[in-house]
Amino acid sequence: MNLLSAENLSKSYSEKQLLDNISLGINEGDKIGVIGINGTGKSTLLKIIAGVEEPDGGRVIKGNTIRVEYLSQNPYFDSEASVLEQIFKGSSPAMTLIREYQLALQSPNTSSEKIMKLTEKMDVMDAWNLESEAKTILTRLGITDFHGKIGTLSGGQRKRIALATALINPSDLLILDEPTNHLDNDTIDWLEQYLNKRKGALLMITHDRYFLDRVVNEIIELDRGNLYLYKGNYSSFLEGKLEREEIETSSEKKRQSLLKKELAWIKRGAKARTTKQKARIDRFEKLSQETGPDLEEKVEISVGSTRLGKKVIELEDINKSFDDNKVIEDFNYIVLRDDRIGIVGANGRGKSTLLNIMAGQLKLDRGKIEIGETVKIGVYSQETQHMEDDLRAIEYIKEGGEYLTTAEGYKITAAQMMERFLFTSTLQWTPIGKLSGGEKRRLYLLRVLMESPNVLFLDEPTNDLDIQTLTILEDYLEDFKGAVIVVSHDRYFLDRVAEKIFAFEGNGKIVEYTGNYSDFKERSIHVHEGQEISDKLARKASEKANDTPDKRDIGKRKERKLKFSFNEQKEYEEIDAVIATLEEKIETVENQISEASSDYDLLQQLLAEKEILEKQLDEKMERWIYLNDLAEKIAKQKE
Repeated sequence: MNLLSAENLSKSYSEKQLLDNISLGINEGDKIGVIGINGTGKSTLLKIIAGVEEPDGGRVIKGNTIRVEYLSQNPYFDSEASVLEQIFKGSSPAMTLIREYQLALQSPNTSSEKIMKLTEKMDVMDAWNLESEAKTILTRLGITDFHGKIGTLSGGQRKRIALATALINPSDLLILDEPTNHLDNDTIDWLEQYLNKRKGALLMITHDRYFLDRVVNEIIELDRGNLYLYKGNYSSFLEGKLEREEIETSSEKKRQSLLKKELAWIKRGAKARTTKQKARIDRFEKLSQETGPDLEEKVEISVGSTRLGKKVIELEDINKSFDDNKVIEDFNYIVLRDDRIGIVGANGRGKSTLLNIMAGQLKLDRGKIEIGETVKIGVYSQETQHMEDDLRAIEYIKEGGEYLTTAEGYKITAAQMMERFLFTSTLQWTPIGKLSGGEKRRLYLLRVLMESPNVLFLDEPTNDLDIQTLTILEDYLEDFKGAVIVVSHDRYFLDRVAEKIFAFEGNGKIVEYTGNYSDFKERSIHVHEGQEISDKLARKASEKANDTPDKRDIGKRKERKLKFSFNEQKEYEEIDAVIATLEEKIETVENQISEASSDYDLLQQLLAEKEILEKQLDEKMERWIYLNDLAEKIAKQKE
């Protein structure tokens, strides 16, 4: 069933053509991801489809009964409203009733009779479930104060409330613009599951590649005003895009070959008297006027860095608290020259605080920090408020440096570097205030690199950077001659970049893990499961110790000789080999999971197989404990 159709949409800003006569149909069950370089019009397309913005040409057609819910990058908030009041701003009867009920409860002048009538209406419309679901979603998104004022909350908390609003409001088409920004890794995992189970169509922009791979079944790519549709997830998109570009390149080579032949014929002095000759001249002119596919623009980063000595940054027993909230307690670490550290943890745990302390932007409560003399830190923060809207882009870059020495030893001017970062000559002289959010982030990244740092602090670098820029940045970081410390919720980015993980686990505790994010996640799951088994065994032992059976039963048990049954004896002899086999199978599946990270269906199958094997291993371990305990008692009985 078709929910919405966009026909021949066009949209321009100044001289820039964002959408050039594109068309799109959205059907029930479609889960579509929108990708493209920053500034290509992704958010504009979503606004037009949501009815927030009008196209220059074309139209959007949808039925009167089709409900659309839209999460923008900059949602509107009523600073005086409570969290629940903001959530239930919708115009549906159930939403209106819940909002009226919430306001009635908060008003001291509301009579008990009115409360009873509203309660009856809530019962009839079954609005209680909607309110309960809203509270559940808010809790999963880290919002637990349902009556707190919106005006007192942080920007990240507001964004999560806006996401909850979009999720709770019933809709046939859910449109989300960067829903994973400001979410921690566990919450992103939950959102993946929620969207996979949700009925109805989905259209979203996200630069989280694992998220795209696991949620969407179609991908739209916007490229220089054109729209390209790919069936499947992100892995399928990569294959489809490669195939499309190969076909386009092949066609362009054929066109160029024909053009050369026609040009050679023209230069030989073709006479335009005959019909045949005139046709060839017309053909040449037509070929000359055609434009082949543009070579895909890429952000090229080949930036040199200043020399870094042996001593980088040393942290000794550092502590930091905000009022009663302890975020770092007695943390010690010596940063190495080639460190690649990813910092993870729930929001508000202190990840950015650690970066700010090491950058010298925040004072310690207690402890010591030493920074080497040759260290030159480049900080890429979450905020871009320091960028003056009236300043032209190239002037902002030149403040960081007039030219740059590349890793190969060449000098590149600020203007040349901006071209490498997809800033055309027109964009270079554009005031910063007129750039898109993604273009500002890309400009900011270039400014940091223009200062030639040898230690990089990246705080949420994947927010608002397009996938192509992220891919090139990841490649650059692999060759960067210096330490890199990054705070990120992008699991794909952490898997590519990090070789160590600092996990903020609450109450100031920071735990170091070796490996990338997937290695960390796998270990933390095993630790959690192992703790559960240990707790279970401890409870059983405690229950057994506290048991006070009848004295006659004790006497009977003393008289009864302990021994293995036939099956127990056989199981006891074989259980070590069985456990070893299960452990080998789990290791094999884990290796297959690593190799199948881009194949979603196979990945799900392997994860399910691994879960079954681990459950079997847990059961066998419990039997091993029981059988060995019994064997020891039998041996003592014989002595």
